[in-house]
Amino acid sequence: MNKSVTWQIKYFNELTIDQLYDALKLRIDVFVVEQCCYYPDLDSEHKQLDRHAETLHLLGYQHKKLVAYLRILAPGQSYANYASIGRVATAEQARGSGLGHQLMAEGLRVCQQKFIHQDIKISAQEHLQKFYQHHGFQTASPMYLEDNIPHVAMIKQYQA
Repeated sequence: MNKSVTWQIKYFNELTIDQLYDALKLRIDVFVVEQCCYYPDLDSEHKQLDRHAETLHLLGYQHKKLVAYLRILAPGQSYANYASIGRVATAEQARGSGLGHQLMAEGLRVCQQKFIHQDIKISAQEHLQKFYQHHGFQTASPMYLEDNIPHVAMIKQYQA
């Protein structure tokens, strides 16, 4: 099977209906169904993250099927002085192939291209600290619960 990934980066208003549907389905499959974490993933009227004018949605396709997704938030959306990457998800059938690392590397490339010289802060599930450390993030907080799942804040500092 060809494991090459085609990456697309889109603002919310550039997503097709099918791309939006596939991205939301992947997020729900991973974060709600697999992790049994029942929370409102979609934007509320008070917090517009997916639809914010500067939010970028990174979509990874294999054979025209969405297998990887993350979103990039501008400084000030989640953290005052940091850009942020979140909703990092890979389809279950595509795991174990290094796709998660490809997704994160592409997300970091796009983030640093869009938000030049900007440090990046994430809220990482605690058990994924080594994964994110592999990409240059350092743990910046003690464990805290987010939607009843242990998380830690992690920061990747800009390096010239």
